[in-house]
Amino acid sequence: MPVRNALLISLDTTRAQSLSLYGHTHLTSPHLDRYAAGGVVFERCLSPHIPTHPGHTTLFSGKDVFAHQIATQGGKWDLAPSVRLLPEILREQGFFTAAADNLGRWFSRGFEIYQGYHWEVTPEGARKAEAVQRTALAVLEQALEQERPWFLFLHYWDPHTPYKPPKPFDRLFYAGDECDPSNQSLEPVFACEPFTLYFQQWMKSVDSSGQERPWTDIRFVNAQYDGAIAYMDAVLANLFTALRESGAEEETLVVITADHGEELDEHALWYDHHGLYETNLWVPLILRAPGFLPAGQRRGGLVSLMDIAPTILDALGLGEEAQKEGMQGRSLLPLIAAQSHEGTLQQVYLTECTWMKKRGWRTAEWKLILETGETPEVYGKPEVELYHLPTDPGEQHNLAQERPEVVEALRQEMEAWIARRKEETGQPDPFDYQTITLRKIGSLKTAVPANQRLDKEEGG
Repeated sequence: MPVRNALLISLDTTRAQSLSLYGHTHLTSPHLDRYAAGGVVFERCLSPHIPTHPGHTTLFSGKDVFAHQIATQGGKWDLAPSVRLLPEILREQGFFTAAADNLGRWFSRGFEIYQGYHWEVTPEGARKAEAVQRTALAVLEQALEQERPWFLFLHYWDPHTPYKPPKPFDRLFYAGDECDPSNQSLEPVFACEPFTLYFQQWMKSVDSSGQERPWTDIRFVNAQYDGAIAYMDAVLANLFTALRESGAEEETLVVITADHGEELDEHALWYDHHGLYETNLWVPLILRAPGFLPAGQRRGGLVSLMDIAPTILDALGLGEEAQKEGMQGRSLLPLIAAQSHEGTLQQVYLTECTWMKKRGWRTAEWKLILETGETPEVYGKPEVELYHLPTDPGEQHNLAQERPEVVEALRQEMEAWIARRKEETGQPDPFDYQTITLRKIGSLKTAVPANQRLDKEEGG
């Protein structure tokens, strides 16, 4: 029997490798770890089109960038009405649909209730997750009052910049003086010209005398990212409790994922989500439905955000709707039932067009990243990057010069894929007409009130 309801949770900017659920050395997600133990964890889910706008469009449509044509963050191109999203489909099928979200634009389509939230970012911290949670619990309560089945979307924003978790999470993974003048490890971060002003706004602490002091230790920034995840994790525990105590958990599929990850200090693309590296592409994916899905399971292989919408439809007994819509993603339920990762993706086409404009091709073994000619030189990345993922999972050793035959083979595969998708969709390659939307954010962020900065999302 299918489940009755579905709850989709997006943890914005949460990379899988920073969760203890995925092996991180810091215990960042103890509540998620326990919750996931009652369901199925996919070891390698990719967000193929980053950041937030293309990522969430892919999530809701079950389609790739050729089908939905959203390649940029905050671009002037809106999603075509012909591309129907998961909440639209479910509302037409008689579901009550509600969201706690602030993306707006086409992301509000199909929701009967679309409710936002606000928080304040101060030098002392930010309680983002609690602001989202108040709205989330309100829409959950409205859903529970319905006689109809329901679909909810809850969008949490930790650990998106600014990384300012409230106490005690700001010190959970750091002991020391983050403003030690003898530690200058943050110098290259502040020297990143497109982000200098923005970093200066929030990479600072307030001492006992009320004086603001700039951070100097890069380890503290990384610890704040982890602390923000731990704070969000603690807040999510209350949501899980509310769902369980409501009595609806037994008939609800819960899906937890992210739109993209985050670059910390791995590739000198400081503290944002540009770069087609696994730090940005590898996102968590947890499916839980007691009595419907097995507990304590983990699945390998490659899956994608495109697979989530068809999986939700399939679990609700509406799998034929995914086929009617022509979704490229596939339901993951057969993979779960088979207890195997055979049949997962063999290759994935990748794009980003926000700070940098690059495309990529990922297989189980290789990652190819190609420059399009529009990325500002300030980022200093080569035009061709090739990484052998089994031996170099951190993507630190560019083999493009050493293995030109692999570059050429992967390039040909990618170009054939692009040509085929253009023919199948009858649509242009969005990279042919969409350009970088964000170049310098210091003045943009400064102009936005602190309690609305992420409502005006500049960086995705």
